[in-house]
Amino acid sequence: MPSSDEIGQYLYEVESRLSALLVSSLDGDAKAYARFLDELARHLRGYLRRRIPQRHDDVEDIVQEVLLAVHNARHTYRPDEPLTAWVHAIARYKLMDFFRVHARRDALNDPLDDHEDLFAVAVDEPAQARRDIRKLLDTLPDKQRLPIVHVKLEGLSVKETAQITGLSESAVKVGVHRGLRALAARIRGEK
Repeated sequence: MPSSDEIGQYLYEVESRLSALLVSSLDGDAKAYARFLDELARHLRGYLRRRIPQRHDDVEDIVQEVLLAVHNARHTYRPDEPLTAWVHAIARYKLMDFFRVHARRDALNDPLDDHEDLFAVAVDEPAQARRDIRKLLDTLPDKQRLPIVHVKLEGLSVKETAQITGLSESAVKVGVHRGLRALAARIRGEK
């Protein structure tokens, strides 16, 4: 088993290599861009397999969605910031979309054959909490929901969120504030 120093060195090398390839591709090097996408896809497969190990068929679909999102947003990448953090933010967003879609679909298709599950104590409270948060967020208009998701849940900056959503930075701040206020009111039962 590799030591933490070896893992840290490996991650540093991956970050440096991917960042250099993306920067070269932004300067017009098509071969560097092809290598960047290949290496990034390998990195993403490992990242996503650890998060959804039981759904290997879906991993490739999410990888392709992330690669497309990275391609479409590559002009927003700032070389002075860590590339993997930027890519993982995009991957987390796509993963949240995947979980939201599959949670709805799976909820409609839950078999009632296994009666033990009907009376079991909830052992996966974090998953239930995420589902509850998603339900609450789905009640908000996009101008409030998207800023909360990007800034508060994904940890993106206000500027990055403005670029992704097309809102102004002040609209993002207002959206977060009003959205959180609306969620608090709903939780208290006021709305």
